[in-house]
Amino acid sequence: MEQQVKVKVDHLTKKFDKLLVLDDISFDVMEGEFLCIVGPTGCGKTTFLNSLTGLYQATSGSILINGEPVDLKKHNVSYIFQEYSTMPWLNVEENVAYGLKLKHTPKDIVREKTERMLKLVGLTDYRDYYPDELSASMLQRVVIARAFATEPELLLMDEPYGQLDIELRFHLEDELIRLWKETGTTVIFITHNIEEAVYLGQRIMVLTNKPTKIKENVMCDMPWPRDIAAPEFIALRNRVTELIKWW
Repeated sequence: MEQQVKVKVDHLTKKFDKLLVLDDISFDVMEGEFLCIVGPTGCGKTTFLNSLTGLYQATSGSILINGEPVDLKKHNVSYIFQEYSTMPWLNVEENVAYGLKLKHTPKDIVREKTERMLKLVGLTDYRDYYPDELSASMLQRVVIARAFATEPELLLMDEPYGQLDIELRFHLEDELIRLWKETGTTVIFITHNIEEAVYLGQRIMVLTNKPTKIKENVMCDMPWPRDIAAPEFIALRNRVTELIKWW
């Protein structure tokens, strides 16, 4: 079956007064794809995500989901930030169920989906804990579970593991891949960590420094979990590293 375009970015340009950040960017993201976006620090990766969600209005160009202008009332989009976005007054179970309740999901469906996600991310025994009782790894698992519980058609992730140490990051990356495979969600993952992009992505989009354009798309077809010591992994990481250099 032919893969469908989920997100179409067409000649997207974004300026802040006279500062040109995104310079006439065009690309497609396919249904169910895991796309990683990397680029020099400050090149506009987060600006792109904020344009996609409507937090920023594009100066020109368009972003379509399923062939229609982005409309968060119509399109089921979840956004995971770098900062922990759990609500401290809700316990783990309530945090995971929060998005479902916002969408007025029937109570029995809320219970069913919340239970499934708690099990998938290994937090069943911690359902009554509050965020200030959890480790950094657990906090991010709560956020991931909440995002996947709503079965988003598009999941946006903005450096969600940037504050974690290497061991925790690899653990959560494996968990993310498992959830992505199981749900079929389309994922756009922003990172400044080249190794993380190579570990996760089916495709790595490398951006230039500002004014930002697409420098190259790098395909990555290694199976998961990926061996960071494998020659093909190292070769791809080195290739992306060379592409990202702007000096």
